[in-house]
Amino acid sequence: QVQVVESGGGLVQPGGSLRLSCAASESIFRTYTMSWYRQAPGNQRELVAQITTGGTTIYADSVKGRFTISRDNAKNTVYLQMNNLKPEDTAVYKCNAVIAWGQGTQVTVSS
Repeated sequence: QVQVVESGGGLVQPGGSLRLSCAASESIFRTYTMSWYRQAPGNQRELVAQITTGGTTIYADSVKGRFTISRDNAKNTVYLQMNNLKPEDTAVYKCNAVIAWGQGTQVTVSS
């Protein structure tokens, strides 16, 4: 039973933008804090951004000022707007809803 599904990854040049989407089942979306994690080859998984059901957000220091997490309650979807992307942002990005993980989407930043 798939409960969390990401989309929106791809290849982008440095300085470019991408928007990731994470669609969740209604029960999941309305109950749990939603988070984006990323993991690059050889690196540990790290928390990128998080948003509570009430809209409170936190960000990793490395993405502050460049990434924005938001949620659309009508669509049960969380977004991660990524601007001014850097090569070090290259990773598999996964959506997490505490009890469920998405399958991940690849983001590659390269010229």
